[in-house]
Amino acid sequence: MEFDDLRIFVEVADAGGVSSAALRLGISKSMVSRKIAQLEAELGVQLLARTTRGIALTEAGATFREHAARISAELDVAREMILPAGELRGRMRVAAPLSFGPTHFAPVLSQMARRHPQLRIQSCYTDRFVDLVGEGFDCAIRLGHLPDSNLVGKRVGPIFGKLVASPAYIEAHGAPETPDKIADHHVIMRDAETWQFMDGDKIVRVRPHGRFVADNAISLVAAALDGIGIAYLPEPLIADHISSGALVPIMTRHPIPPAAIFVVRPPSKYPSRKVRILTEMLIECFGNPPVSGGAVGVDNGDERSA
Repeated sequence: MEFDDLRIFVEVADAGGVSSAALRLGISKSMVSRKIAQLEAELGVQLLARTTRGIALTEAGATFREHAARISAELDVAREMILPAGELRGRMRVAAPLSFGPTHFAPVLSQMARRHPQLRIQSCYTDRFVDLVGEGFDCAIRLGHLPDSNLVGKRVGPIFGKLVASPAYIEAHGAPETPDKIADHHVIMRDAETWQFMDGDKIVRVRPHGRFVADNAISLVAAALDGIGIAYLPEPLIADHISSGALVPIMTRHPIPPAAIFVVRPPSKYPSRKVRILTEMLIECFGNPPVSGGAVGVDNGDERSA
């Protein structure tokens, strides 16, 4: 039994199909099928059962998958520890937000690829929360406040936001002065958001009802610029528009508390060296506190369950 056979089996089990696993691994579907057949023949049990929706683990397959995943993870850690210092190999799949990824995080990933020519980096830019385990990602870069989950998160920096509106909207509708007045205004937002504001040293939470709802922050900026309503947006996306006067900060006596940039990974005792190095590079890149609006600074902390 070879180590690669275990890794391929885990990928097939997690991806729910041979085609998806082959795409993740960068090998042919026929090779994946052949490796699974060889593994089942060697073990003398059926690990996978074909269904109308793809494949499913048999009882034996589910048991074997847990052991195979643990062995694969431990071997990956062992192999990384004996590699020459600074050398990374293999593949790393990273998910990053579409609103920030191409502008803020893609340069870091490019720099990582340049420093480590034996490493293959696959990045996915989307504003949805990908399933790290089910979709085969090594880690994801996420913004905001992490929901409870079994993932492990490392905070690499804060990100600040403002409540803004266009001058045209303010002239037509005025601007709220306190959080409880937000209900009287048209709101631009992502679906089912909770907005947070500071009232002295207390946090006030508001659940607005949006007139304009989108799943991408860049589209929210466009709607705010067009005077559709007030918007709760991160500074890096609106700093230039505030400087130009196209957007105006409002309700400034109740600032938005800082959120954070996180690197999140699937649960395991030790993060892979690839993920550790990416995290360190993000901290290095965003390591200076912001000196003006629109910058992303860092306030890193220990890893914790997300």
